[in-house]
Amino acid sequence: MKVAKFGGSSLADAAQIRRVCDIITSDPERRIIVVSAPGKRHKADTKVTDLLIACAKARLAGGSAEKELAAVVARYAGIATDLGLPAEVMDRIQADLQERLAGPTGDPDQFLDTLKAAGEDNCAKLVAVYLASTGVEAHYVSPREAGLRMSHEFGNGRVLPESYGRLASLRDAPGITVFPGFFGYSPEGAVVTFPRGGSDITGSILAAAVRADLYENFTDVDYVLAASPHIVPNPRPVTELTYREMRELSYAGFSVFHEDALEPVFHAGVSVCIKNTNNPSAPGTRIVMERKCPAGVVSGIAAAEGFCSIYVSKYLMNREVGFGRRLLQILEEEGLSYEHTPSGIDNISVVLREEQIDAAREKAVLDRIRRQLEVDDVSIEHGLSLIMIVGESMWHAVGVAGRATSAFAGAGVSIEMINQGSSEVSMMFGVKTADMTKAVRALYKEFFEKGA
Repeated sequence: MKVAKFGGSSLADAAQIRRVCDIITSDPERRIIVVSAPGKRHKADTKVTDLLIACAKARLAGGSAEKELAAVVARYAGIATDLGLPAEVMDRIQADLQERLAGPTGDPDQFLDTLKAAGEDNCAKLVAVYLASTGVEAHYVSPREAGLRMSHEFGNGRVLPESYGRLASLRDAPGITVFPGFFGYSPEGAVVTFPRGGSDITGSILAAAVRADLYENFTDVDYVLAASPHIVPNPRPVTELTYREMRELSYAGFSVFHEDALEPVFHAGVSVCIKNTNNPSAPGTRIVMERKCPAGVVSGIAAAEGFCSIYVSKYLMNREVGFGRRLLQILEEEGLSYEHTPSGIDNISVVLREEQIDAAREKAVLDRIRRQLEVDDVSIEHGLSLIMIVGESMWHAVGVAGRATSAFAGAGVSIEMINQGSSEVSMMFGVKTADMTKAVRALYKEFFEKGA
């Protein structure tokens, strides 16, 4: 039994949906299908999720949002018409969108989640109806009815453990189950979404719940690549990765698979295969528990921008019991989450995502650190990028850090920080964002073009 998830680019228009349905029906083991909202049809296009966000924002700003709603309706109407579906299908979708838009706006985050979830929900209904119109037994299943329960955290929900037992019954559902990704319901009955890209997480949860033999994640690439093709021309394809490698790479910028989507399948022992909707015969990239280590030390290089670092210095910091806890407690009380904490004897850096810290919060945090921790120096550095090299072979290889730092030196890149993961599967470097591209290219040349 396979659970297959199809991303937004795979469902962007009627032609793509036909292609998806051909893939589904070509393998009788594909019995649970998870769909995203329709994505971009071309580079200048707008994703349906973004259209829905614009609709919600217009309503929250006090407008009628009629123009924004019309854009969403038109997108679905075009797909339904091109698929040859009866008019009542579009009538139901339009009524659903209008009902969501007319809902209470007292909690803006809840209202936004309710609107955003309409993208996946109505796409799942379209796909189920179209499959049925071709003579296939297919059923739309609502996350509410199936029992996908989420924490009460709008826009950043987490699956609740009791969901797995409830969702397990989908294994015995007749025909093909079409399930909307990206959202579930809180115990109180409110719509709650995962972070953007969360349909990957939905697929993983279902695959774990029904103990699928394989979780297929269909996107728009044949393979996971060793580096971003936007940075490195024609990077090497990667045919197999471990869960740990893929998680590290996804966290550090690989957008092909959501970083949180591996946890459910990892614990359930379900293998994953990332495949291309537009080239389904390509074998894709397998994500497995263990694999034979390849000849190369590094499996992939990922990079992400948008970070900053708070630098704290205090003489004899290492002798002060509880210093690190009190520092992180300040961040917690200010509503900030951190990514890394590289440290020395008398200093520590805390790496955060810049999007969560504005000028006012930055001032408050720095003032509290100075006052409450009585430090010698505290400052913040903006405009950082994190670069991760990942590979299961790294733990027993000699000189990986030396090769990486030599590559940076040869490219004229200054390293702001370096941190080795405790699992020894990854090594992280902080560099100025202006140097990110040449840093990644230098690492790729060192570890992939020069050989192992």
